[in-house]
Amino acid sequence: MDRHENLSELIRDSKKTVFFGGAGVSTESGIPDFRSKDGLYNVRDVQFEKYSPEYLLSIDCLEDEPEVFYEYYRQKLDAHGIKPNRAHYALAEMEKKGLLAGIITQNIDGLHQRAGSVNVAEIHGSTLRNYCSRCGAKYPADYIFKSETTIPRCKHCGGTVRPDVTLYGEMLPDQEVYKADSYIRGAELLIVGGTSLAVWPAAGYVARFRGKLVIINRDETPYDYQADLVFHESIGEVLGSVEI
Repeated sequence: MDRHENLSELIRDSKKTVFFGGAGVSTESGIPDFRSKDGLYNVRDVQFEKYSPEYLLSIDCLEDEPEVFYEYYRQKLDAHGIKPNRAHYALAEMEKKGLLAGIITQNIDGLHQRAGSVNVAEIHGSTLRNYCSRCGAKYPADYIFKSETTIPRCKHCGGTVRPDVTLYGEMLPDQEVYKADSYIRGAELLIVGGTSLAVWPAAGYVARFRGKLVIINRDETPYDYQADLVFHESIGEVLGSVEI
């Protein structure tokens, strides 16, 4: 039995399976990740050279240099027109068949939901939602990108409209963290895909997990040694090969 068959068997035998995913899940849809050689942390435009990527996606940048923040955001984080890939659809099918209890994602592109997944904990938020930082009014996904002003303003109070995304320097959203904890609590099988597992607190989910562990990532991770199965392959091909 090869590793792909082993994965299919683990999924079929598990009473509660959870998927934990990072940027690598969406790279096959054409969205760059952050830390690979071609990721957002390494592909730099001249006008952003003096800034670190962490700063450009931070609450400090949003508050202190909003023009810089929104220019970077519009250039780098526009997921409109991006479609789910084989991995997203495979996970949605697993959930539909009762073989996946939930998805915990670090991604902010909403592609899991577009593929049909329902039980998704978005611990870093989503670019598909925007809200006024002053009055809380909600705005559609394309509001920031279609704004005629550099800094998008609320139609009701004139406050700044920002993406519903967890920026550097902000706490993870309590509701989504609670949802993620509820998914992973009591899980028998945790499938980790498309993440380097190098960043906390997200990597803490794997560090605390004590059940069966599967890791699917192009590069090695700090947790490969404790996994029951490891795939350094395309996540779309691995999940697409699961026979359920």
